[in-house]
Amino acid sequence: MDPSREQAALLQRCNIRPTYPRIKVLAYLMTGRAHPTADEIYSSLVREIPSLSKMTVYNTLKLLAQAKLIRVVNIGDKELRYDAIMTKHGHFKCDSCGVICDFPVDSDAIAVEGLDGCTITEKDVLVRGLCPQCTANRREGAGKPKPAKPQKIKI
Repeated sequence: MDPSREQAALLQRCNIRPTYPRIKVLAYLMTGRAHPTADEIYSSLVREIPSLSKMTVYNTLKLLAQAKLIRVVNIGDKELRYDAIMTKHGHFKCDSCGVICDFPVDSDAIAVEGLDGCTITEKDVLVRGLCPQCTANRREGAGKPKPAKPQKIKI
């Protein structure tokens, strides 16, 4: 099946009208882009869709998240990113180069104490530190870090 048809069918199953911009935003996220921001998605797609507005991208992302087709990843520093991998996993962000990587985690096994009476609807795991490239650069006393390639993991 044509990938665009796949995304259109997926949107229809979620009762979302499959407009061309919605299909393209979903396709962009599903093709393995490493946790893009809304602005990154817009900048990439506006070349192909000159009439695309940032508001359309933001509204589409909100709609896709509400339909649970994508997840919003809050990396901190007022930085929202988007992820089409819906299986349970955590995120690692390098404090030096900014790369964001997925890693497997059983969030159900994470004990949460002191929230008696609360209903937990979601658990997000964010780990920060230095990626292997930046760790090696620090050991070698290298200058400015080179951004590491985002690593994909099978979850």
